[in-house]
Amino acid sequence: MDFSQLYTPSFRNRNKAHFAAIVNLALADDHISEEEKAFIDRLAIYLEIDPDVVNEIMESPQLHKIDPPVDKNSRLERLHDLSRMIYADNIADENEKKLFQKLVVGLGFEASQANQVVEKALDMVAKGIDQDDFVATFKI
Repeated sequence: MDFSQLYTPSFRNRNKAHFAAIVNLALADDHISEEEKAFIDRLAIYLEIDPDVVNEIMESPQLHKIDPPVDKNSRLERLHDLSRMIYADNIADENEKKLFQKLVVGLGFEASQANQVVEKALDMVAKGIDQDDFVATFKI
């Protein structure tokens, strides 16, 4: 069996949707910084997204819908990635935070707690908490 056959189409679609959400966050301030681009490039490799698909998403990230994972750990891993993108350029501006709140709801968190989730996630990432510890200790 070819390695690429290990993943289902829905798994690949969730990865593409997550990647598009990251790109949307990076573009919230209408500019992708060098740090954000580096993070995007690493994430594309990590998520095993084909370079042609990366280019397609970079051109029109808004065309890809959020496809939230069903399990809590995967949602928290995605939340961590999104939080890291906000701080990739060491700035968390209001446009990024507003979009992040929408993405948090799209990931399956309660709308009434979106602001609290955003603030907690950004605080943890700003403190340098890695993904494993983030997932293990995130509580809202």
